Amino acid sequence: MTAQVIDGKAIAATMRAELKAEVETLKDRGIVPGLGLILVGDDAASQSYVRAKERACEEAGIYSDDNRLAADTSQDELMGLVERMNGDPKIHGILVQLPLPKQINEAEVLLAIDPAKDVDGFHPVSVGRMVLGQAGFLPCTPHGVVQLLLRSGVTIEGAHVVIVGRSNIVGKPLANMLIQKKEGANATVTVCHTRTKDLARHTRQADIVIAAAGRPNTVTADMIKDGAVVIDVGVNRVEDATKKKGYRLAGDVDFEAVREKASLITPVPGGVGPMTITMLLYNTVESAKMAAGML
Repeated sequence: MTAQVIDGKAIAATMRAELKAEVETLKDRGIVPGLGLILVGDDAASQSYVRAKERACEEAGIYSDDNRLAADTSQDELMGLVERMNGDPKIHGILVQLPLPKQINEAEVLLAIDPAKDVDGFHPVSVGRMVLGQAGFLPCTPHGVVQLLLRSGVTIEGAHVVIVGRSNIVGKPLANMLIQKKEGANATVTVCHTRTKDLARHTRQADIVIAAAGRPNTVTADMIKDGAVVIDVGVNRVEDATKKKGYRLAGDVDFEAVREKASLITPVPGGVGPMTITMLLYNTVESAKMAAGML
């Protein structure tokens, strides 16, 4: 068996086309979804992420309020900007690019964002709503994983899902989303982590394995049962002298070997990655509709 590769770029492109059409309909009603972006400092990876988000907003027709702040920006200055965006009716979503410089208290900044504009889904109010199964913003990467599964025809209901990783950004929220008693969920979920004994014993029982450990080759072929669906959330830099940059990107899964046992598998790059920004756009559009009383 050789797995079918889930094309995250194609699925993301389809969703972005849907969102663009929805934005055009909203504009006909005088509603322009707006996203406020805040980048503090000159971290290269963060700059790249923000540029990609800016381009995605432009392509979708979403208004983007971009703010680039110096690395020595104070806590008060950043909090003031967040507060301004909270009160700006043109801004429906606020995204503060992480990580922040050491002098900034990240938790305090995230807490200051109006939950009605928390399109990253990190505010405690958003997390609480997610856990309780209430309407609210879902964190972008986990929500992207769910969309990849559903749009690839994978049946989640009744499936045994093993998540390798327990981060607040991916593992924990994804587990909460998949166990909800609703359509597109209803899975039985096992969460594994660095203290899990005999990890392979758990993953071999899974219908769906989601690797989000942040370590290359954490999931190998002997850890997967025949026909399992494998979603690789990991993005790791692996030294590679044959590459111009001296490294290549690799996931948490031994792709080539696992592909020979799985039924469906995501590549890195080109799998989960494109979905994260797509779900950010989705949340921003949903926020604009909520602000207009359409939801």
